[in-house]
Parts: sequence; C-alpha cells; structure tokens
Amino acid sequence: MAKVQEIHHNGVNLSTQRTFGTKFTSGLKETFFPDDPFRQITEEEKSSRRCIKGVQYFVPIFEWLPNYTLRLFFSDLIAGLTIASLAIPQGISYAKLANLPPLVGLYSSFVPPLVYAVFGSSRHMAVGTIAAASLLIGNTISTVADHETEPALYLHLIFTTTFVTGVFQTCLGFFRLGILVDFFSHSTITGFMGGTAVILILQQLKGIFGMKHFATKTNLVAVIEGIFTNRQEIRWETAVLGIFFLIFLQFTRHLRVKKPKLFWVSAIAPMTTVVIGGIFTYLVKGQNHGIQIVGHLDKGLNPISIQYLTFDRRYLPAVMRAGLITGVLSLAEGIAIGRSFSVTDNTPHDGNKEMIAFGLMNLFGSFTSCYLTSGPFSKTAVNYNAGCKTAMANVVQAIIMALTLQFFAPLFSNTPLVALSAIIVSAMLGLINYTEVIYLFKVDKFDFVICMSAFLGVTFISMDMGLMISVGLGLLRGLLYTARPAACRLGKLPDSGLYRDVEQYSNASTVPGVLIILVGSPVYFSNSTYLKERILRYIQSEQSSSRNTVEYVILDLTGVTSIDTTAIEGLLETSKILERKGIKMSLVNPRLEVMEKLLASKFVEHIGKEAFYLNLDDAVIASQYSLRTSKTNNNDDTV
Repeated sequence: MAKVQEIHHNGVNLSTQRTFGTKFTSGLKETFFPDDPFRQITEEEKSSRRCIKGVQYFVPIFEWLPNYTLRLFFSDLIAGLTIASLAIPQGISYAKLANLPPLVGLYSSFVPPLVYAVFGSSRHMAVGTIAAASLLIGNTISTVADHETEPALYLHLIFTTTFVTGVFQTCLGFFRLGILVDFFSHSTITGFMGGTAVILILQQLKGIFGMKHFATKTNLVAVIEGIFTNRQEIRWETAVLGIFFLIFLQFTRHLRVKKPKLFWVSAIAPMTTVVIGGIFTYLVKGQNHGIQIVGHLDKGLNPISIQYLTFDRRYLPAVMRAGLITGVLSLAEGIAIGRSFSVTDNTPHDGNKEMIAFGLMNLFGSFTSCYLTSGPFSKTAVNYNAGCKTAMANVVQAIIMALTLQFFAPLFSNTPLVALSAIIVSAMLGLINYTEVIYLFKVDKFDFVICMSAFLGVTFISMDMGLMISVGLGLLRGLLYTARPAACRLGKLPDSGLYRDVEQYSNASTVPGVLIILVGSPVYFSNSTYLKERILRYIQSEQSSSRNTVEYVILDLTGVTSIDTTAIEGLLETSKILERKGIKMSLVNPRLEVMEKLLASKFVEHIGKEAFYLNLDDAVIASQYSLRTSKTNNNDDTV
C-alpha cells in the first residue's frame, strides 16, 4: 500500500481552487478575447506608446499608412483601377437585383470603400455590393412596399435596412460576438450560395428574354410558371444578344483559369460588355427592337439620405428581418473570404475588426444614399490577383467611382438590361461549387445533407427559409455531438507507453480485469445519462467478449473541458452502481475547471482522494497492484 500512497502524494493537485471572480474573468476572456487582442498595447511601458498602439488597433489605417511607400501605391493603383472597372457594371447590375435605381448601386461603391480603407484589417478585401444580399433585401422589403407604385417609400426602407445592418454589425464587432457568425458552417454557405446562384440566374431570364412581366416569387417553380405564362413577351433579339454576351464573359473566365496571368481580361470583361452593349444599342436604336436600357442617369456625388430613414411600426418587422439576416450573411461571406486570402498571403486579419468595419461602412452608407455592402468574392479575388498590397486599392476605387458619378454617369444610360443580366448570370455560374458538394458527400454525409438542405430550400422555397433550415440542421448536429460525447476503450501500444483506442489500433494491449475508457468531450446534463449507460455497456461487452471479470474502471478525463452538476451526480451514481457490482472506479487527469467542481460538490469526498491519478500509467499500476494484493489475500484465506 505504501507504493499506492506514494503515487497519490505525487499525483493530482486536490487543493487548488480559484475564486469565482477569477473563474468568471477567465471564462469571459476565453469566450470573447481568445486571441488576446490588447496584448501589444499592455506590453508597452510608456503611456504615450500605449495610446498610439490603441489608436492603431482600433483604426488600422494608422498602422500601415506611416510605412506606406510609392512602390506600394503603384501596386494598389493598378488593383484599384481594375476593381473599379468591375464595380461599375456590378453596381448597376446588383442594384437592379434589389429593384433599386442604378445610381444607388454606383453610390454604394464610393462611400463604403473609403470607410473600409480606414477601419478594415484585410489588405485584400475589395468592398462592394453583393448579389445574394441584394436579392434578399429586395424580396423582403417588397413584402411591405412596392418598388414600382411606392418607389420613394421602398428606397427609404432600403436605406433604413442598411442602417439596421450597420448598427447590428458594429455591435457584433464591438462586443466581440463573432461567435454568432460561426453558426454558418462552410457546408451551409456552400449550399446557400449555390441555391442563391440558381435563383439569381432564373431571375435574370427576364432580362435575357427581354420580358416585361415575370414571376413575383424567386423559387424555381414560380419562375418557370412565370416564363410559361408570359412566353408571348419573349424577344428573340434580346435573347440572341444575351447569349452572345454570356459566351464572351464565360470565355474570359475560362481564359483566366487556363492562364492566370491574364486575369485582367476577365476583370475588364463586364465593363467591356457594358460599353459594347451601350454602343450597339445606341447605333441600332435597340429600344425600337425591344431591347430595354438603363435609362437616364444623373451626374453628381452621393446625396445625404439620413433624413429618409423610416422607423414606422408598419414596416419595422420587415426592415429588422432583412437587416439582421443580410447582416449576418454578408459578415459570414466577407469574413470567410478575407480570412482565406490572409492565410494564402500570410497577412493580418481580425474578424472582429472586420465586423466593425463592415458595420461602419453600412452605417455611413445609409446616411449617403448607399445600400448594403460587404466584401464580394469576385471583386476580392480580382483585387488579390491584380497585386493589391493594402486597403489603398479601395480608396483608388472610390476616387474612380467619384469621377464616374461626377462626369461620366450619363454615358451609361444606353446600357442594355440584357448586358447586366448576362454579367450577373456569368458571375453566378462561378458560385455553383459542385466539386465542393462532391467532396462533402465523400467525406461527411451529414455535411452534405446540410449543404443540400440550404441549396434545395433556397431554390424551391425561399432564401431565408433555406438558410434557416440549413442552420437548424447544423445546430441539431451540434446538439447530437453534445448529447453523445465521444468515448472509447483504451489499450497500451507496445514499445511506446502510449494508450490509444483499441478499435483504431488493433495491437493495443488491455489489462485483464481493468477497463480504461477515454471521455473526449465536455459532460453536461444532456449526455450524463448516456455516458453512464455507455460505461456499463463497455463493462458488459468486455466481460462477454474476453470472459474476464472487470474489477477496475479507469476514466481518462483529459478531454473533458467542463462539467455541470447533473453530470457530477451522474458520475457519482455510476460509481455507486459499479461499487454494488464490486467494481472500483478511478479518475485520471481531471482539468482545473473540472477538478474545482468535483471538490466543491463533495464528489472527491464521496469517492475518495485515492481514486484520482495524474496519468494512466499510475492508475493502471495501482489497479494491478490492488488486483495482485486481492488475489494473494484470497489465496491465503483458502490455505
């Protein structure tokens, strides 16, 4: 027994307990500040340096601007010119998706990029409107205001929705609630973007066919029914022109894939389409042949719109719904895109700073006749491939857009709507990532189901319903993981001293009479009963397969990061059940938070300090020693 006692004296720390304040502060820090963002500020000894570091942290432009060089500017200038050529046709096209005047789309590529250049943390992000949010915000606001009969009210509600989105995103970033965006899994985003791409393509059939009447809903069945009902309005002239533009745009995309150095060809293709389409329509008098055009565009920079924000109770539910859904969606897309490019180029990226930047640019945008903006993948990819070095590329884009608004806007009045539809269709075809869907099917069937639920929900029901169904399935999966904690039987690998899963490693040896179980996740009220039943099932299986009587159960708690009172009661109940069966239970390596609760709940007193071990070897040696002692005593009694 002296050997066993020695193990305990040098084993688990059963005395350390933190105060409530210490535990609360630690938990709060891990939840909201896992990256320790203020470390660089607190490390500075001088208060003046801490002040400078603080300003640089909250306003990132002051971090990179002092070291900005002419060489960096030349790279950003080329990138800014490139994304500006893409921003003009996209601004007009995506405004059309939201049933907004084309100028609002152009306005949205002027003020928001300037705001992002000041507060954004990504060096590659290119700011602009996004197709999915444009369609979603338009469909939601259309339920309470018609853009044709009530254009002023509709526009004011769009500005109000953008304001709500800005406030929401800024608060998420300020209170470091980026964890909410994590509920949008990669499979959800993949399915949602694919489904959105399909309905966006279907919506553009109106422009491709030159139709004046169309479906009022966005789902697949409604669109097909709308086309069939109004098939007499289809104009072959518009359809031929649309197909020509689409072939040209797809050819440039194919060229970019085959020869990445020619990315600029694909980047300027939308602008080329707009220019060629406008010139062609003007020369042949396209309106006489059923080719619809954008119409007159006024010159001038963004007018102030803060006075148009409307918070009438009749419209507020739709405004809030549109603002919150599009806010989270645009954050999920923008942060994921920025993060991926920062990893590729090994550059800084802070998700919470990005939330604040997105929120502020939508907030200021709602005051200056802009609607919702984010970091679209197409523009960001072009910006990256064009060699951008800093957020100055967004400033260049904004300046080009200001010049366009001030002097050249009327030149785009002859742009045919079919050209804009072709641009949208071409962009959306790139969002249907079928290779990713195949990958999900091969690797994880549940992820595949989540992805397809979003895709089919968006395609056949609606965008918000498809998104909610997919997120709901993701949460259900998370609950299943919580309700069924990972557990496995361990054995010792020969010549290594390591204990591993016996199902994964068939050469792992077990100790007769000793059952080692690894609990690999937190234990809560929802899974404590399952864990108890799982332990009893392991015992039954071990005794029936090896015909050895289990006398010791060792629980490796290394992977248990937290535990609640229900789970503690469950462990105590399990211990009593095993004791009635003549089986002793030992616990190995409980973490600090778990150990504190076991001590506070008197669990340690109930089960005994001798049941705790620092590592598996100590627990196994102690159980083997006890087994030998028990057998020796039994033999002595027999004699």
